[in-house]
Amino acid sequence: MLQITLFYIFAAIILFSGLKVVTAKHPVHAALWLVLTFWTSACTWVLMQAEFLGIVLVSVYVGAVMVLFLFVVMMLNVDIEAMRAGFWRHLPVSLVVGLLMAVVLILVLVSPETKLSAIGELPAKPADYSSVKALGQVLYTDYLLPFELAAVLLVLGMVAAIALVQRHTNRPKYIAPSDQIAVNPKDRMRLVKMQAVVEKEPEPVAEETQEEPQK
Repeated sequence: MLQITLFYIFAAIILFSGLKVVTAKHPVHAALWLVLTFWTSACTWVLMQAEFLGIVLVSVYVGAVMVLFLFVVMMLNVDIEAMRAGFWRHLPVSLVVGLLMAVVLILVLVSPETKLSAIGELPAKPADYSSVKALGQVLYTDYLLPFELAAVLLVLGMVAAIALVQRHTNRPKYIAPSDQIAVNPKDRMRLVKMQAVVEKEPEPVAEETQEEPQK
């Protein structure tokens, strides 16, 4: 019962933080909400006795990928006003897509094959059980094709990030490498020889002593 209660608590936090990721006005705030989403997702993995996946989710995504996201967001120099200009125009399409994804997730959760109630009834694993070995056997046998497709999606994400950096904006940060190589050092810097000028120290001014008046 405790595991089921914790699962629903973590699930509610994941839904709320995921909503804040989409609706946050600043990209940095959205990235921080995504960190919370990853943390609570790792907690659900731990509840399902998949400690390795929970540790990988925290160490890889929270510790490395999210830091990279923050650097990319800062390097892109995102114009927030221009980015949100077409928000209301694309809102109907995004609502339809979000509704379809929600329906699919709800159907998966209520399906008898999901066995969501079995989370609190998971048997204890033996001491010599290796979740890494079990994950590798399943991943590279039954789910080899989805694993390869996920690798292709990661490559596409990297290509998309490069395309975003090189996009044409009002504040570009792109410099062509050919222009950098063709630069002549003599045109960039000129050495000028100047004679050293030594300033003379000012002569000390004698202080005038005032005589005290005689009484």
